[in-house]
Amino acid sequence: MHDISDLELRGVPGVFVASSEFVTAAEAQSKSLGYSAMARVFTPHPIQDRTDDEMRNYADAAFEQIVAQITAG
Repeated sequence: MHDISDLELRGVPGVFVASSEFVTAAEAQSKSLGYSAMARVFTPHPIQDRTDDEMRNYADAAFEQIVAQITAG
């Protein structure tokens, strides 16, 4: 999240992507960084035991949402 915050401060759009287990932590950290509007996309959890194909499916499912977050004004 620090990287996304830094990118945004430099005028480079960024999106934080994590699994759904981290929704509450992401809200707290983005607020503590002073950037509660940080763009974020969450994938299903857990991911550590997913196959490569399952991870590609997660990425494919999140792709349009990530693009939308990056290109939103």
